[in-house]
Amino acid sequence: MTFPFDPEERGPLADPVGSGPVRRPAPYPVRPPPPQRPGPWRTVLIATLAATVASAVTALAFIWLGGDGGAAAHVTILERVETRIVDPADSPSTAAAVAQAVLPAIVTVEVSEGAGETFVASSSGSGVVLDTAGLLVTNAHVVEGAAEVRVVFFDGRVYDAEVLGTDTLTDLAVLGIEAVGLTPITLGASSDLAIGDTAIAVGSPLGLGGGPSVTVGVLSALERRVRTGADFELFGMLQTDAPITRGSSGGALVDTQGRLIGITTAIGVSDVGAEGLGFAIPVELVTRVTDDIIAGGSTRHAFLGITGDTFFAREADGALAPSGVVVGTIIEDSAAEAAGLEPGDLILSFDGTGVTTMEGLIVALRLYRVGDTVTFSIERAGEVSDLPIELLERPEGI
Repeated sequence: MTFPFDPEERGPLADPVGSGPVRRPAPYPVRPPPPQRPGPWRTVLIATLAATVASAVTALAFIWLGGDGGAAAHVTILERVETRIVDPADSPSTAAAVAQAVLPAIVTVEVSEGAGETFVASSSGSGVVLDTAGLLVTNAHVVEGAAEVRVVFFDGRVYDAEVLGTDTLTDLAVLGIEAVGLTPITLGASSDLAIGDTAIAVGSPLGLGGGPSVTVGVLSALERRVRTGADFELFGMLQTDAPITRGSSGGALVDTQGRLIGITTAIGVSDVGAEGLGFAIPVELVTRVTDDIIAGGSTRHAFLGITGDTFFAREADGALAPSGVVVGTIIEDSAAEAAGLEPGDLILSFDGTGVTTMEGLIVALRLYRVGDTVTFSIERAGEVSDLPIELLERPEGI
């Protein structure tokens, strides 16, 4: 099965949570590089942690993991996030302290698909309180198709909620409620963390009553690329082994200080069950998108306008190392075209930040806004020069 490529994010050579019952490469010194050697790909199916009650809709997804001679492993993915467990490597007091700090900021998001005199929840997810004024963040897929939404706090309080805006590209949504005395979550930074650091997931599993649940694990990986549908991918995702299950999409992934480092969104599931792979949108991207939605009801995404591939350079010991992005094609009327970027150019860095892979470039640019000017370091015909590019808006349908 194949899916259409996004020309901004995947060139022809590029590699390529919630539901639950509602109950309360290889390099070449030439550019553009020659086509990749044919070889089997491992196929991984990823399911969005959806937010459906009795009938969870499973979204099939592929993550293409490059590799020669690898067997294809079929892995499905669920929909939405959450649970409760204490890692023996962590003292119970740490998890308990985090829970006490975070639980007041976590809600169950209940969705009704039909308006009526009586609210009947057809699906549920999770949400996180952003401020004392009643603003909350959840996943866009949690509230998709909602006629009515309400949120339930850990102490049993229930509020009607309004969807203030959604962004499907990043799977984020902002909700508003009329409430006072709320306890917002404290924001952290995923960039301050390292693989192996403790990560704690807090969400509303299976729409169960009695408040959110807490699970403990580690930050397993950074900048994961996750396909959650035939034409939908999430970039730069945090991966954790903290137990997560249906019902917690839109919940919080926090550090040992109870600071938000990501919004839980998807889990990996194979034909034998859950694989212990949970994915969260990093807090830096959450903040950028939610700030835009709060300010104007939507967000605009910056767009460079190229297809490209990771460039591999041969090192002294013969190894091939990712060391930039080779421009494949230029999208018409894009920022790249206006600035004079050309096919075959090698992008080495931008604004002083080194670029090694196409995926890394995509993730980094998503933190910029339309109209920002970014200075790219470009190698062309053996010469390196700086090229300032004003980022334009991502066109619809790309």
